[in-house]
Amino acid sequence: MMKKYDDIVVGSGVSGLTMSLLLAMNGHKVMLIEKGQHVGGSLSRFTRKGVTFDTGFHFTGGLHDGGILADILTFLGIRDFIEPVFLGDSFKNRFIFETANRQFEHPSGIENVKKQFKAYFPSDVSAIDRYFEKIQSVCQRTPALNIQNNTITPPNLDEDYISLDAVLKGLTPNVLLRGLLSGYVMCYGVRPDEISFANHSRMVLSFYESLACVKNGGDAFISAFMERFKEFDVEVRCGTTIHEMADINDNKVGRFILNSGEEVVADSCVLTIHPKEILQSLPAKHYSRAFANRIESFEASIGIFTAFAVLMAGVTDPYPEAGITSIFPNDDINLLLDPSFKGDPAMVIIKMPEQNDGRKGICILEPSFPEEVTRWKETQRGARPKEYLEYKRQRTDAISSHLLRAFPAYRERLEVVDSATMLTFKEYLNNADGSAYGVKQKMGQYNLIGKLPLHNLFAAGQSALLPGIIGAMMSSLIVGRAVVGKGQFGKLLNQALCH
Repeated sequence: MMKKYDDIVVGSGVSGLTMSLLLAMNGHKVMLIEKGQHVGGSLSRFTRKGVTFDTGFHFTGGLHDGGILADILTFLGIRDFIEPVFLGDSFKNRFIFETANRQFEHPSGIENVKKQFKAYFPSDVSAIDRYFEKIQSVCQRTPALNIQNNTITPPNLDEDYISLDAVLKGLTPNVLLRGLLSGYVMCYGVRPDEISFANHSRMVLSFYESLACVKNGGDAFISAFMERFKEFDVEVRCGTTIHEMADINDNKVGRFILNSGEEVVADSCVLTIHPKEILQSLPAKHYSRAFANRIESFEASIGIFTAFAVLMAGVTDPYPEAGITSIFPNDDINLLLDPSFKGDPAMVIIKMPEQNDGRKGICILEPSFPEEVTRWKETQRGARPKEYLEYKRQRTDAISSHLLRAFPAYRERLEVVDSATMLTFKEYLNNADGSAYGVKQKMGQYNLIGKLPLHNLFAAGQSALLPGIIGAMMSSLIVGRAVVGKGQFGKLLNQALCH
């Protein structure tokens, strides 16, 4: 007889893990399937020369008491598994603007940030106040950012239809201040003139409140979910995909045929994969051309070229306080995220908070665009041509040179042990284009979230709502509420947060 599940969840990134646990906590029998050989997606870490590196998850906001991510983890019963390393006086967050030869410390806490920024820009005190007032106002009027509200539908605000760039230009003519206030676009990969001020606000408020790395990085989240799965009816299968959706009646899928040939039955199926991968999974005769056009029109957010370096054994770190450093060669962030820009790329340098036998890992990230690797997109890992390897070498050398201009004392102290392109991330994460943050969150865009044309299929994930770990998890909470029902979700919420 065919196996029967209440729910199938496709994709084991943080959204799929969240969805599976949420459904299981509501008494559902869940099968979580993952195309790759390991769960976790971009949460997963890897090791080079004995040093552990993060793949996609490096730091987050919202882990302070009362923060949105802390509340989500408490609700899911995994907060005690996550040990944050907050950035502060001894582990700092800095923005460097090279054209202006200015360095800006970025403290934690909105009031601290405002005070610091006003000291840097005393003639723009009112602009800084109004910027943060607007950020907080948007988030206060977005009930979904407080999970205790048990609100399913996010609101559309006036700020959803005006760009971050337009708001900043209305606040101040100071290009450098505008660059500083829009610096966090590097964390979601969309230019200031394309992202709505509302979505910018929803993504960065938690960064202003607190910023933290996590001990053991993304692996800590994976381990936490896998431990919680042991308490519930969750079956995890790697190397597994849905090959065919069959017995479709009344716009509902009756059977799911897996790539192994096995057939299973489920009341619902939640796809937390890239929207273009979702489109390929659906039977063509069961969606409209308009639906396909909407998904095909989604643009990719920026990709990331990453160099992974280690501080050599026995060497004292000459910059022990430099936790996260963002370097902007130009004050205009729109230029830095434009594929046609020919200057030095922006750079984010993230130092791992823990050491590996005295060796510290450093991730160095630069924006990357599909045009850079299009010529090799049909090649396979392990069989790339010499031209591709030369591209990697030249870019890694350029990253090293740029890094040493900012941190000259690292010369002869750092060793680059690996690098990754958009093609690396595309294959490693099994996504459509290797972008770092899913689809580009553009103004006026109707994202793919919730119920699909086949009514027992649902879409969630970082492309569905907002990118990053918070956005991906929030998407699963919003869609999960729709699957289990608002009333049942509310009961579980009260049990978890109000005891």
